[in-house]
Amino acid sequence: MKNFTEVLEGMLWAIRSWEQWEDLLTFLEGDAANGWYVYFVGQELPKAPLDEGHFRRVLRALDSLLRHDHRERYLGIVYVDDRESPSLVKIYDPNNLGASCGSSGKWIPPGWILSRMPPAPVAGPPVIPEGRLRWWRELFPERGA
Repeated sequence: MKNFTEVLEGMLWAIRSWEQWEDLLTFLEGDAANGWYVYFVGQELPKAPLDEGHFRRVLRALDSLLRHDHRERYLGIVYVDDRESPSLVKIYDPNNLGASCGSSGKWIPPGWILSRMPPAPVAGPPVIPEGRLRWWRELFPERGA
């Protein structure tokens, strides 16, 4: 069985359309009880998977953020390790894309990673805008500000 880093750096499949995103959300919501970690890259690693309700709240917030900030006909900034039954979802921040495919020669870190495996540290962006940090703190008030 592969570890977190091997899966993250392995072959991932693009979620190109909003319809595929909606199917992924449906799967994740249905799988919420199975223990998903949510990692905001560049911030503290999650210590435990989220409970069902909190995971679903994070999914709704990510959906809202992507729809608001990525106003394109296509999605293309979400990747999964398995299209049918993912255990890792990598989501790029629409406000920090650069060339997420790596074609610019500059590595752009994902914004968020959802994983059934405990995550390992991933190098984050040099600066995370205060608006994104505030948005994240609102999702996790129990962590304090």
